[in-house]
Amino acid sequence: MSATVVSDVRTKSTSRARVRRRVLLFATAGLAALFMLLTVCLTTGEMPMPAGTALRALVGLGDPGDVLVVQQFRAPRSVAAIVAGAGLGAAGCVLQRLFRNPLASPDVMGVTGGASLGAVALIAAGASQTLIPVGALGGGLLAALLLGVFAWGSGLAVTRLVLTGLAVQAGLAAAVNLMIVRFPAELAGSALQWTTGSVYGRTWTEVWGAGGAMLLVLAAALVMHRRLAVLDLGDDSAGALGLRISSARLQLLVVAVALASLAAALAGPVTFVALAVPHIVRFVTGPPTTASLALAGLTGAVLLLASDLVVQHLLPIEGLPVGAVTATLGAPWLLVLMLRQSSPVQRSRG
Repeated sequence: MSATVVSDVRTKSTSRARVRRRVLLFATAGLAALFMLLTVCLTTGEMPMPAGTALRALVGLGDPGDVLVVQQFRAPRSVAAIVAGAGLGAAGCVLQRLFRNPLASPDVMGVTGGASLGAVALIAAGASQTLIPVGALGGGLLAALLLGVFAWGSGLAVTRLVLTGLAVQAGLAAAVNLMIVRFPAELAGSALQWTTGSVYGRTWTEVWGAGGAMLLVLAAALVMHRRLAVLDLGDDSAGALGLRISSARLQLLVVAVALASLAAALAGPVTFVALAVPHIVRFVTGPPTTASLALAGLTGAVLLLASDLVVQHLLPIEGLPVGAVTATLGAPWLLVLMLRQSSPVQRSRG
């Protein structure tokens, strides 16, 4: 074996070891941040309590008042933010890799708007809270269908995809607002979260319903990660390896839409999270690996829980939805990403 080959092997081995260390450090830091944020969420509020008291109350021990506050108010809201953030982060990761487009995300492509429309429609029909995830999933699939119909003629070019997605999102959001305006007063309040996004007032029934479905879809996404990795090689290479490209893309698209829709069923159309998380993960860990999807879910959970903590305790405006904070951060982020897409690159991708 020549010295050049040996050197290349050593370089690749060192590079893989470096990536594994970065992934491990990032995962450890993310889990630690998530635990600390969750502890802060459970201990702060109008009734502050020590961390030990809050953790005991979480498992039903201690003063009945503390148990009520933690188990019925703080914990469901925090867990809802974690579940929704994880779903949005994973959905953004799948969509950006699937379309090879840094602008692809559920909120830009209209999926969260469709999910909100489906959820609000079921609320208007008087359906049970346990059925809200079903309505959100149906609405998200409808939005994906509309996006495909209007953008397919351009070959899913970057500019056409983004502009069509923004138009679909705006149209569906307008439909949601119209329905809420026509609602009776007692229904308008419960549907208001689907205008900006909020985890306020989440119940364990909603968390378990959407969260259980989210776990199943996340498991499916992890199982199908190998197909996504093959698609990363390009259509020609993926086809040469025996992958049915159209079928794999459709399956992964359905998984991403399901993740985003279930997240919207819990938190409404929260923006920015799914758009930013894949970029954060790539910046820290480099090119996609087998751990990218799990890291994206973890990062999304941390980001949304931190945003909700800011809404609850650091802003002077009471009752501000978490979607307002993420949208404020997401608008300049989206502008920067769009400006980075040069015209020659857009034409080549179209």
